[in-house]
Amino acid sequence: MTARPRQIASVFALSLAFAAPAAAEQWRAWAIHPEDYPNLVALDAFATEVAEATEGRVEVSVYANGVLGDQPDAIEQVRSGALAVGNFNMGPMGEIVAATNVLSLPFIFRDVDHMHRVMDGEIGSRFSDALSEQGLVALSWFDSGSRSFYNTKRAIETPADMDGLKFRVMSNDLYVDMVDALGANATPMAYGEVYQSLKTGVIDGAENNYPSFESSNHYEVAKFYSITNHLIIPECICVSASVWEDTPEEDRIAIEAAARSAAEMQRELWAAREADSRAKVEAAGVAINEVADGAAFQSAMEPVYAAFIAENPDLETLIRDIQATE
Repeated sequence: MTARPRQIASVFALSLAFAAPAAAEQWRAWAIHPEDYPNLVALDAFATEVAEATEGRVEVSVYANGVLGDQPDAIEQVRSGALAVGNFNMGPMGEIVAATNVLSLPFIFRDVDHMHRVMDGEIGSRFSDALSEQGLVALSWFDSGSRSFYNTKRAIETPADMDGLKFRVMSNDLYVDMVDALGANATPMAYGEVYQSLKTGVIDGAENNYPSFESSNHYEVAKFYSITNHLIIPECICVSASVWEDTPEEDRIAIEAAARSAAEMQRELWAAREADSRAKVEAAGVAINEVADGAAFQSAMEPVYAAFIAENPDLETLIRDIQATE
């Protein structure tokens, strides 16, 4: 009996389906840090685990050093689905997701462990929900250390030592208000411009964590690092909501597990990197000091909190819940 053409075509299509598996989903991941940075090591591990756990259905390619654009551009690309993944700091995220500005309030976290407890719990889920409303799905939370002030002029012991100094800050009004409240002059500036600006005296200082201070070579020109720990800002592995919606549930579960594993790795690597970076900058002649009066720095932030709550009354409960977390 001779098969009809439609039957032949169906058999042929079926054989092709078994012979040629579906092409893997290719996810591009944005990151700003260099290859040996804890975040990049953890992201590479995330990519490897995702490929294995999804049996090759999802493949993640990580692009380091901000080669796919700066963070504001990358956030928009992830929101639109042009990029699948981003390792984003919550500092600049406030312009898009208002709730994340709470994470940029000075001294909102008592220490890094407190931040972990908050972000890994129910409060972290609230931030995830706020991000989701703007097209971003937070899979896990990375460290970015605690930030302190460094400058070319003198050690900072009290807020009075900051009078008249010009400090670079990230582009967020909260950071401008923070520095102004301490008596210094805030200068929003792209990260890549900081080294030359310190060297030429356009600015006197900046604020960041040990690994960034060291890897950017800012320690070569700014020889005073004063430990204030004024900001402890988490980062995320964030996936495009549109990409996530198109991902089968089985693969979502595997990818979420890979993201949590990556966060655990990043935190361990971060702690080790902080210690190594501190040792390196001390060996290079940087004078490191604990501020003499930490309470004075925290007290100076009271008007910053008051103004923030006045402008964002709906976020006051979130602030109080973070502060109340043991």
